[in-house]
Amino acid sequence: MSYLKKIAFLLFITVSIVACHRKTVPQNTITSKGTLKTETGFASYYSDKLNGHATASGETFNNSKLTAAHKKLSFGTMVKVTNTANGKSVIVRVNDRGPFVTGRIIDLSKAAASSIGMLGTGIAKVFISYRN
Repeated sequence: MSYLKKIAFLLFITVSIVACHRKTVPQNTITSKGTLKTETGFASYYSDKLNGHATASGETFNNSKLTAAHKKLSFGTMVKVTNTANGKSVIVRVNDRGPFVTGRIIDLSKAAASSIGMLGTGIAKVFISYRN
């Protein structure tokens, strides 16, 4: 095989590998596409008795996953939730509707609530951000 043919073959293989590679976004990141939106209000978290029940998206609710309910955001939207009292943050995926209590802007799974330190209080003032 001539030198040029070897170079052409290696170039073909390299281009083929790059073309087949899928770029994936990790489950717990907020993409840079879209306008950054924010809200401030109160968060609560799901009761253990809802574990295993269907969410509005049709997904089975699991209190150990980092998920949340929001009244309007599209299912699958990644939301950064920050507890304003301690600065702790978590990124959750919207898979349900709610909360339907005045002043509350998001309902978190127990795992998400735990990661921002709100299990003891049950409700916390939060700042949320997301791209829409």
